[in-house]
Amino acid sequence: MELTSKQRAQLRGIAAGADTIIHVGKDGIGDNLIKQVNDALEARELVKGRVLENSMYTAREAAEELCIPTRSEVVQVIGSKFVLYRMQHDKNKRKIELVKDRKKSV
Repeated sequence: MELTSKQRAQLRGIAAGADTIIHVGKDGIGDNLIKQVNDALEARELVKGRVLENSMYTAREAAEELCIPTRSEVVQVIGSKFVLYRMQHDKNKRKIELVKDRKKSV
């Protein structure tokens, strides 16, 4: 699912008040970190991460590498922080209701 600019803006606003729970350090991105991100996305749908100074990754590289195995979308990358989003498949468990994209009819 591709996010629209309005949906990204909505998610950026939510992420501004969220705590950073994912830390990419000198160990890089391994199975444990991928499992941690998957668990966090399952529980929250939106996670904020940070790349530490001793990491060999930039924030953009880490976000793009994590979004593939976790089946998530990169919402935002600023400095050393990044935000990932994955929608819950079960509508009853969804915590975030995205704005609908309205198509202009001409």
